[in-house]
Amino acid sequence: MNQTQLQVPETLSDLIKQLHEIFANDKISVDEVHALMESYKSNPAEWTKFAKFDKYRYTRNLVDEGNGKFNLMILCWGEGHGSSIHDHSNSHCFLKLLQGQLKETLFNWPDVKLKNQELTKQWEKTFHENQCTYINDTIGLHRVENVSHTESAISLHLYSPPFVSCHTYDERTGHKNQVKMTFWTKFGERTPFETSTSKENN
Repeated sequence: MNQTQLQVPETLSDLIKQLHEIFANDKISVDEVHALMESYKSNPAEWTKFAKFDKYRYTRNLVDEGNGKFNLMILCWGEGHGSSIHDHSNSHCFLKLLQGQLKETLFNWPDVKLKNQELTKQWEKTFHENQCTYINDTIGLHRVENVSHTESAISLHLYSPPFVSCHTYDERTGHKNQVKMTFWTKFGERTPFETSTSKENN
């Protein structure tokens, strides 16, 4: 991490501006991005326009395309909504809680030599408002869930580089399936409805 003093972003716009400055460099410090995202204090007035919910599943809502270096998005989790177990297509993934709480379960990669092998868990952690976590494919696979049955949850995600597909995994067998990433909204506007059969909102 460089020695420059972290400038705490006052607003979501400040955060996006500083992220653009960081990702303009050739070398990125994971610690610096993590600290910057965690330092932003969630303010619903700044992100409500991006927070679009669906009754049946969680949604991915694109906030900023990061000049092609990253995607910044807001994910909205209704009560009991969760992701599949998934990888991250060799990208960095930062997750920051804006509202509510989410449980992250980290899994080991399946042994490629063994067929129908149940995935093994490394740990489970619950993250609360303004906390930030990080994962990439060297760390493992994960599943994210809103386990509350009374409160929704909203999270801010940064993926670098952006990716359009990933793999989901069956916990009981380790079998993987490639899925396309879709956005429920882009910049606050609903995206055209897609009819593809294999979609995953991770």
